[in-house]
Amino acid sequence: MESLKIIKVGGNIIDNNKALEIFLSQFSSIKGPKVLVHGGGKLATKLAKDMNVPVNMVDGRRITDADTLDIITMVYAGKINKNIVAKLQAYKCNAIGFTGADGNTIVSKKRPVKKIDYGFVGDVKKVNTKAISVLLKNDITPVFCAITHDTNGNLLNTNADTIASELAIELAKTYETELIYCFEKDGVLMSVDDDESVIDFMDTNTYQTLKIRGTFADGMLPKLENCFYALKRGVFKVIIGNPTVISNREQKFTTLFL
Repeated sequence: MESLKIIKVGGNIIDNNKALEIFLSQFSSIKGPKVLVHGGGKLATKLAKDMNVPVNMVDGRRITDADTLDIITMVYAGKINKNIVAKLQAYKCNAIGFTGADGNTIVSKKRPVKKIDYGFVGDVKKVNTKAISVLLKNDITPVFCAITHDTNGNLLNTNADTIASELAIELAKTYETELIYCFEKDGVLMSVDDDESVIDFMDTNTYQTLKIRGTFADGMLPKLENCFYALKRGVFKVIIGNPTVISNREQKFTTLFL
């Protein structure tokens, strides 16, 4: 079975031009089929504030009303996505930008209102890999932003970590899929105040124990949930680390396993 790398980049890397350039250069040098997924929440927050659109977050999740969805679409699917694609072309990596609506690749359902109304936020229901597979077989790299659709003409804000996980799960049916989450830290930390406290390996039992102890920051919890969910659904390997991990496996990082 052919290997496939699905790499999600986020955190401060997207907001740091130098760090992003280095990452994209390393990403471009990866041999074989690959998919890139990116976030961009900080830039969306900045633009919202500049436009006097209220920014509401609950447990690290953005409340997405109609005005916020417009901003997210401009930032994620427009500025960030197209800049990344253009830079990848400069590095001789033939790429194409995607939302979940393009090629009907990722279908979501608007999150139901329970205790909190998240607005136009989508939970992934289906991933269609036909268009993605055609691109990969022709050495074209899909670059996904954090937007999906509901098949009824509506775009939905969707967590980028979840998109990466769901893509990896579906593509694991035809590829040996490695899922890599890249952000500014060297991996999952035992102490958020100590960048050297990287947890080298973590299985499900260790995760549950550390979760109960309150070891993980709020933003890390949904990422880890996505990681273990992907492993349970057939993804070959999951790694969390800084961008150099995609080209240098001597670098510190966290490997997750069941």
